[in-house]
Amino acid sequence: MEEAVGKLWHRWITGLVRDDYPEAAVELAEIEKALGLYFRALGGEAGIGLHASHASQSQKRGGFLRRVAYAEEKIELTWVDDENLHLPQRLSVFPEQQLNQDLYYWLTALAAQDKGQNLPWFNKNQLLSQHVLDNYAGLHETYERLVEAQIALWTEYKGAKECKQALIQALQQPNSVEHLPFCADSTPAMYLWLHPEPPCALASQVVKKRPDKQAKRKNKQTQQAKDTRRRQAERVENQDSKSGLLAFRLESLFSLADFIKVDRTCDEEQDISQAQQALDDVDKLSISRDQEDTEAATLSVDLELSRLDYDAPLAEAEIYLPEWHYKKAMMQPDYCCLNQQPIAIKDDASAEIPAKLRPFARRLRQQFAALQPQKQWYKAQADGCEIDLEAYMHQRSDALLGKDTGEHKLYQDYRGKQRDLSCLLLADLSLSTDAWVNNEARVIDVIKDSLCLFAEALSASGDQFALYGFHSNSRHDVQLQSIKSFSERHQPVVQQRIASLSPQNYTRMGAAIRQATRLLSEQKSEQRLLLLLTDGKPNDIDVYEGRYGIEDTRMSLLEARRQGLQVFCITIDEKANDYLPHIFGQQRYVLIHNPADLPKELPLLYLHLTRSY
Repeated sequence: MEEAVGKLWHRWITGLVRDDYPEAAVELAEIEKALGLYFRALGGEAGIGLHASHASQSQKRGGFLRRVAYAEEKIELTWVDDENLHLPQRLSVFPEQQLNQDLYYWLTALAAQDKGQNLPWFNKNQLLSQHVLDNYAGLHETYERLVEAQIALWTEYKGAKECKQALIQALQQPNSVEHLPFCADSTPAMYLWLHPEPPCALASQVVKKRPDKQAKRKNKQTQQAKDTRRRQAERVENQDSKSGLLAFRLESLFSLADFIKVDRTCDEEQDISQAQQALDDVDKLSISRDQEDTEAATLSVDLELSRLDYDAPLAEAEIYLPEWHYKKAMMQPDYCCLNQQPIAIKDDASAEIPAKLRPFARRLRQQFAALQPQKQWYKAQADGCEIDLEAYMHQRSDALLGKDTGEHKLYQDYRGKQRDLSCLLLADLSLSTDAWVNNEARVIDVIKDSLCLFAEALSASGDQFALYGFHSNSRHDVQLQSIKSFSERHQPVVQQRIASLSPQNYTRMGAAIRQATRLLSEQKSEQRLLLLLTDGKPNDIDVYEGRYGIEDTRMSLLEARRQGLQVFCITIDEKANDYLPHIFGQQRYVLIHNPADLPKELPLLYLHLTRSY
């Protein structure tokens, strides 16, 4: 009863001090695509993604009710870093919906002009505002309406008048105020400017361990709370709590943002909204690796973690490959260690096609066998197996008429037209493929079935093809595993290798694509096709996370196209539309919405891509 009354009181008192306008709210998801185009059109970098920001803490206090409710105003602000543009997930600060939508576009315009100028927040935002107004005259009217609405929100501000007046002047006449007067209280919320102190990833004090080769997965239904905001987090060491409760002095109490592991029973009926509320209450999350798996429900959250310093000397490897550093705009030679070797066959790996795939495999073989060209007679040839009587009669007639050119093609030959095509399929074998697609199969199982059917189909077509898988554990250990090379025939051992595939480590795409490009470029075929099969974006244990990996992958694909290769990506990542257009281009990838359909879709997609060959 006490808890229920407390919840009712909290809901009522916080509702009284609420100062936004839910009825005029605009969601980022509604205009996200338009804002992305707008950002790039106004000069924003093409490689920067767009994400919802997390709430920032404000020290604002105002009035007796707010103090009673202990309501600290948490607002979502805008900032841009090297990898992402962070916008509020929802804007409801103004009483009119059109004003909130205009605010989204204004903040995006400011962020597009932010090139990392090293200026104080007060001066920087004035400079950016003036730059936007000088270069885009059509925004003047919108900006004036936003300024008027922003000033109207400050009517109840009880802070220093000098501070308020300086802010108003800075809004109405950007670049006219050099210094912001000292404010004893916190400054009022400024919605028209970028974040005063953009969050950055915390330094990590934990050396990341090599991930388990066989991750434990449970086939159970989990509740997912849809939350697209990217939250600040830090890695911490896992605390051992076997020793029970500890006595401590009151002044050494931990704050809410500190990490402490406490053993407690798990309520199977727990409400996921409570976990979501707890997540919203902390400014920074502390995470650690825990072997226990006792949660009744899970939350899917995007985190911004610091990159680990993992720069040991390179080990001995078969192949050293370069890598693109987008900030330095340069190629780093011999930066990655790559080992290329056949997949080790497990003892229980079957050489037979799984029974569930056999009917479809038979249909594919029949369908792809039709791609093999039928033999036909080629007339008027310089050489051939028989004399072409029609060409002979034409030659004799021309000779009698004095029109003999001296070029005699008097033979006909019976042969087939060759499909001069080579294809290399590169499959992502990282740990993310250990996730469950449905109650029956994991992503790695779907990839195995896809490779099996793909190999059956292409062996029937007569096209040259190769199958490889890849995974990585930093730049020191990139593994390219051969399932079938170009020089091998399709035989039972290929199926055994497919059955032996297992998820491992991370996804350093750039190095794998560069080596696959080398292998495919050695083929003398007229047409060469590189297919990439993946379930997520590039990532690794070191600096390869985020935009660094995306830009390196994009550069490796540009290198492949310069060598005359056709490159195409097949993905099952639902968020692929956020980054694949920048990496591959709009028409050079496809998203399989239902991963279970991948085995049947992959051969048909290949048929569609090569129909003109």
